[in-house]
Amino acid sequence: MPSSGIPAPGPDAQAHSARLQQVIREQILAAGGRIPFWKFMELALYAPGLGYYSAGAHKFGAGGDFTTAPELSTLFSGCVADALAPVLKQLGEEAVFFELGGGSGAFAHACLEALRDLDALPACYAILEPSADLRQRQRERLQARLSPALFARVQWLDGPIEDAWSGVVFANEVIDALPASRFCLREGSVLEEWVALDGEGRFARVDVPADAMLAASVRQLESCLPQPLAEGYRSEVLVQLPYWVQAVVGGLERGALLFVDYGYARGEYYLPERDDGTLRAFRQHRVGNAVYDWPGLQDITASVDFTALAEAGVGAGFEFAGYCSQASFLIGNRLQERLLAADAQAADEATRHGLRQQVKRLTLPSEMGERFQAMGFQRGVDFGPAFALGDLSHRL
Repeated sequence: MPSSGIPAPGPDAQAHSARLQQVIREQILAAGGRIPFWKFMELALYAPGLGYYSAGAHKFGAGGDFTTAPELSTLFSGCVADALAPVLKQLGEEAVFFELGGGSGAFAHACLEALRDLDALPACYAILEPSADLRQRQRERLQARLSPALFARVQWLDGPIEDAWSGVVFANEVIDALPASRFCLREGSVLEEWVALDGEGRFARVDVPADAMLAASVRQLESCLPQPLAEGYRSEVLVQLPYWVQAVVGGLERGALLFVDYGYARGEYYLPERDDGTLRAFRQHRVGNAVYDWPGLQDITASVDFTALAEAGVGAGFEFAGYCSQASFLIGNRLQERLLAADAQAADEATRHGLRQQVKRLTLPSEMGERFQAMGFQRGVDFGPAFALGDLSHRL
């Protein structure tokens, strides 16, 4: 059955999904008949050559499945550059700009040009991109659009920078795609959602007793809420988030971390009425909740618990720098000035109208402005001014 609200794919795409479905079935059978949901999500998104982010389908922009802020407007990338340029200048000529998940390369393109104009170019712009297909698309785009001098600063990495380094880490819509554990509360116990096969070989949800780590994570977050979670409450938790943050920063000695994503502070994430969590699937700019349908063809995401992210960043040895909505972050980092400059250079009224529409989508509460939030951390630098407008840290 196709996901509600998501169109059925064509024959070739269905055949691709069928191959991935078979890989997942084999994993389920090899594991004794079931795998944890996080493993299903990992395979659906990242299975080599078949997963959603590993295969070659077009994902970003109007012709793909969703539009990220860098795809929507270069104004977003320029404001991020304005926020991080002071940090790069504090670090000096050897600073590295480390982007996690480069998407189509749109962010790197606009950010590098903005940093050049701000006289804050890093020695190296490193991209960690697990998808070979996306890596190739990024390389082609940047080589075609950047000057040779700027393109020479770009490198693609296979993993975090393990040696000692100084610089900044930037991740836009990355944490929402980390494989999440699903849990359910029943009769006073924490259960974990796993995936099995029904009698016809289709993926089916089953709940089993949670292991000690997941149970402790759920009880810890529950202790921070004003009331216990209700019987039957189901949601997600990123048990591995602290370890992931520690891994991606690698040997970073001085610098800043900036994460932009959609999500909530913990008290809002686990509201009583949000009793089936935030898990959803995206295909062709439509959203559905049948995440088992069409693996490899639709994005599967869960919102970010920004309280958990704050705990993970501080736990990794960084100082909390700030937390605000995307709208506040962009406005506080010269969005208005960048809009006026772009407007002055626009060739016609249609272009100027398009710029204003971009700003609306980036900042209006009904669009990206409030649903997306920005959080920063610092070590040996001052990144706090980037979050001077619209502080939301009291919600954490």
